[in-house]
Amino acid sequence: MFHTAEWLSLLRDTYNYEPVAYTAQPGNSPLAEALVFCGVHSWITGARLVSLPFSDHCEPLVDGPEGLSKLFSAPFDEYKQGKWRYLELRPLATANALGLERIPEEYLLHVLDLRPSLDELYRSLHVDSIRRKIQRGEREGLTIESGNSSELLTEFYRLHLATRRRQQLPPHPFRWFRNLLRTMGHKATIRIAKRKAVAIAAVLTLSHNKCLTYKYGCSDSRFHNLGGMPFVFWDMIRHAKSVGMEQLDLGRSAIHNSGLVTFKDRWGTSKYPLIYGRYPAKKYADNPNSVHMRIAKYFISKSPDRILKVAGNWLYPHIG
Repeated sequence: MFHTAEWLSLLRDTYNYEPVAYTAQPGNSPLAEALVFCGVHSWITGARLVSLPFSDHCEPLVDGPEGLSKLFSAPFDEYKQGKWRYLELRPLATANALGLERIPEEYLLHVLDLRPSLDELYRSLHVDSIRRKIQRGEREGLTIESGNSSELLTEFYRLHLATRRRQQLPPHPFRWFRNLLRTMGHKATIRIAKRKAVAIAAVLTLSHNKCLTYKYGCSDSRFHNLGGMPFVFWDMIRHAKSVGMEQLDLGRSAIHNSGLVTFKDRWGTSKYPLIYGRYPAKKYADNPNSVHMRIAKYFISKSPDRILKVAGNWLYPHIG
């Protein structure tokens, strides 16, 4: 999904990032290999090449280390000429063939194989944390609404705001999700669990070929005891099976976020390390417990929604 023209257009249209692909092939031949980046120009974080912003992973489209090294020489030359402050790669499986400095933040990628039968997938779920909560949702009469309408987006974004506040993080801009649904079309789906017409949990997924990517999830903490998130997750899996999907990409999780890692572990998934590389190396790692971070988190937790929206609109174009 993160290699598609739709995703690159979304990054360009929402944040004005510059998509660029480096290849050694002549322009009149079919594209067989490429190294895909976005140029991020920010007066706060500087001009940099990232492969790719807001993407959990973006594997270089090459056959091996030699092809990667050949293609990387072009952006590396641009860095030496002063065009970029730094270069960042977010590979899926290539590891660090270029010898780049590992980024201090560490992530895990969870993937669920959807090829087993639905009964086998259900038996692989954790009994207490997942199965019983799905059953609780069924007893409570939870229902599912899905699609990509503006009404579903409004409900999804309300839950997104509440969840980001709870996580003490700024919310993504509303225009990001609006543009995502417009650009992706039928490939993007919002799925919302409701109790008596009240939205209590939601996921946003992206489909490409035979892979479904879980990109965002959010919920109303007042209804967590009803099992809304496991209920909507299981509905997502059942629907993916019914349309012939073979893999569910549950996205990255920060290693230190033990709650999210454990939640994804309990769905019968396999997990792999995501090792991002950067050149030149970052001099200092971000400290999530620094005084500045603690002040920012306190501000986020106490600010009204309109202030959080302004903060997200201002901040995200610089993050990449």
